[in-house]
Amino acid sequence: MYQEEESFNLRFSLEAKFPDEYDGEEDERAWLTQWETQVKPDIVKSVFRSLEQCPDWVAHFRNQGKPATDEIEIVLEKTYTDPSLN
Repeated sequence: MYQEEESFNLRFSLEAKFPDEYDGEEDERAWLTQWETQVKPDIVKSVFRSLEQCPDWVAHFRNQGKPATDEIEIVLEKTYTDPSLN
């Protein structure tokens, strides 16, 4: 089967800013815990809900060996079955 590929990256850079009197790690990086347990899962769910609106594309996760805390790869597949498209 012939296959073509392309990629698109949507990158999030996380920052937490604290007042000058903050003494570091007092919150035990609660901001990062909130990202991992609430914000990121909500974003991923929203992406999949949006992709459901495009029924000719099938979405699934692909693990390239990086931890999910660092990267989530979503693969979109579109399969052509019409021989005239070959």
